[in-house]
Amino acid sequence: MQRPAAPAHAMRGRIKELAGACGLRDRCYLDMLDHTVGLFESRGLGSDYYGYHNIDHELEVAYGTLLFGRHCLRSGEITRDEAGHLFAAALFHDFDPEKSVDKPHEMEVIGFVSADETLGRLMAGAGLDAEVVKALILRTTYPWRGRLRINAQREIEGCLGRSPYAAGDPGRRARIMRLGWFLSIIDRICGYAMGDFAKAMEMAKMNAHASAWHPALIVRKSVSYFEDLLNSEAEMSQRVLSALPVDMRKNFFATVQSFMSLRQREIGIQAECLFGNRRLVPTIEKMSAREDPGFARSLLSIYDELPRPLQFTRGRFEESVRDPGYILNTLRLDGPAGEIIGFAKGGPLESYDLRPEIRDENRGRRNTVFLEPLALKMGYWGMRGGSEMRHMFVMQAHSMKFRYLTSFALRDVIMRRIESNEDAEFVTRFDPERWDYYRISI
Repeated sequence: MQRPAAPAHAMRGRIKELAGACGLRDRCYLDMLDHTVGLFESRGLGSDYYGYHNIDHELEVAYGTLLFGRHCLRSGEITRDEAGHLFAAALFHDFDPEKSVDKPHEMEVIGFVSADETLGRLMAGAGLDAEVVKALILRTTYPWRGRLRINAQREIEGCLGRSPYAAGDPGRRARIMRLGWFLSIIDRICGYAMGDFAKAMEMAKMNAHASAWHPALIVRKSVSYFEDLLNSEAEMSQRVLSALPVDMRKNFFATVQSFMSLRQREIGIQAECLFGNRRLVPTIEKMSAREDPGFARSLLSIYDELPRPLQFTRGRFEESVRDPGYILNTLRLDGPAGEIIGFAKGGPLESYDLRPEIRDENRGRRNTVFLEPLALKMGYWGMRGGSEMRHMFVMQAHSMKFRYLTSFALRDVIMRRIESNEDAEFVTRFDPERWDYYRISI
C-alpha cells in the first residue's frame, strides 16, 4: 500500500533531522509529525489561520523541544524515552478541535489525545505512554496558578495514576512534572527566539487579534508576559534558554528589550498628551494631498501596523487613497499640518470583498459605507484620537448621503454602543476572534 504524501511545511525537514539527532528515528515519530500537520490544516488552523495557536506555533514548540532535548540528552539530564514523550506532547499540546477561542482548552486537547485512534496507534508504536503525554500537556496550562493550576493538577494526578510507567513511583511522577515544566516554558519562549523583533511583533498582533484585545494592550500585555516569565519562572526560563543556541537566546532577549523600549515610549506619549503638551487633531484631507504619492506612503507605514486580517485594501491601498469615492481623514499632531499618526478610511460597501460568511442585505443598494478598522501608530491608542476620527468619518458619510455604516469591532465594544443607545446592531458574529461585523444607522 502506497503511503500518502506527507503534508508540506517548511519546518518538517528541520524537525525530522533534529528528531533523528535525539534518537527518535522510529517511523512513528515522523508519522506523528505528519498527522499533526494534517490535523491542523484540515481544521483551518494551518499557516493561513491568523491566530497565535496555529500549526506554525505548534511546530516551533516541537522544534524548540527537540533542541532542548538534544542538549539534555548529551548532559544525561533526560532519557531518550523522556525526549520521545516530550516531542509527542509538544506536537499536540494546542490541538483543540472544537476551538471556540484562540487559546486552547487543555481538557479539550486531552479529550482529543484520548480519542484519536491514529495518534494512539502511533504513540503505542513508538513505545510512548499516552497518560504521560497527557500529563505533560496539562502542565502547559497557563498561567500556572489559582484555579487553573488546581484543576490541572487534579487531572494530572488522574493521568499518572492510570499510567503503567508512573503509577506508584513518586520519583517518576516528579520527573514527569519537571518535564512538563520544561515544556511549558519552551512553549512560551521558543516562538520569540526563532526570529527577529518583526516576527515577534507579528506574533503579538496575532495573539491580540485572536484574543480580542484592544490594540492599546499589545505592548503592555507583551511586557507583562515577559516580566512574568523571567521573574516568576526565572529558574526554568534560565534553564531552557541555556539549552538553546546562542542566536536564539540573542533573538529572545533583543525582543524583550524592544518591547520594553516600546512600552517606555508609549508612556512618554501618553504623558505628553494627558498633560496638554501635544494635541491630537482629526483632519479631513483634501484631494490634492491624497494624490501625492508621499502622502499615501506615510499612511501605508501606519497601515502596516494593523493585523493582516484588518488590512482590507492591502493590494490597492494607494489607489484607494487617491479615489474620491473613498472617505479619508487623518489624525495629526498639534494641528492640520502636523505629523500624521493615524487615519480612518472607507468607501461604498460594494467596493470591498468581505468574509463570505457575511450576508449584508444592503449590499448592492449603494446606501452603506464600510469603515475599515482605524489605523494608529503604536503608542497613540487609548488617547481618544480614534473615537474622534470615527465621529468625523460618520459626519463625512452622512454628507455623502449614506444611510448606514458597517465595520468590524470587538464584540464588547459593539455591546457597549448598543447599551448606550447608539443605533447599532450585530450583523455577523465571528468566533474565536470575537471581532464582529456590525451596522449603525447614520
